[in-house]
Amino acid sequence: MTDIAMTVNGATRTGSVEARKTLADFLRDDLDLTGTHVGCEHGVCGACTVIVDGRAVRSCLMLAVQAAGSEVTTIEGLAPDGALGTLQQAMWDSHSFQCGFCTPGFVMQASAFLSAHPDADEQQIRAALSGNLCRCTGYQSIIDGVLLAARRSRAGISEGISEG
Repeated sequence: MTDIAMTVNGATRTGSVEARKTLADFLRDDLDLTGTHVGCEHGVCGACTVIVDGRAVRSCLMLAVQAAGSEVTTIEGLAPDGALGTLQQAMWDSHSFQCGFCTPGFVMQASAFLSAHPDADEQQIRAALSGNLCRCTGYQSIIDGVLLAARRSRAGISEGISEG
């Protein structure tokens, strides 16, 4: 067992883990942050995407010990007070998701991407999200939600505003 510490959603979190435990399992099982979904467990679907030190990563492929000392943000960290953030609200307003299994991964991937590329256009957003899989929506409503969030962020519009 290895003792680790990391900052998760703004709080220092510690644990004792086996060297082979994934970050996804540490977040879900040890920290009870079950918003991070585990789908394929091979890094293909993107459902387990979290942000580590500002970069979107597949938490099923990263070991918890590799994240020691890092800043980790999960889907729970995007709405710590329970209110939807700009991206989440825009995706809600755009009816971006159906079953919701892929939602955390898409939101985390989009959040990291928009942080680095606030002026992204539709093609750039499509490329950035191309590694995340959804079996329900057909993707256009997801892209629409991310585009809406980018427009709102550039315009300084915050949470809770619905566009037509």
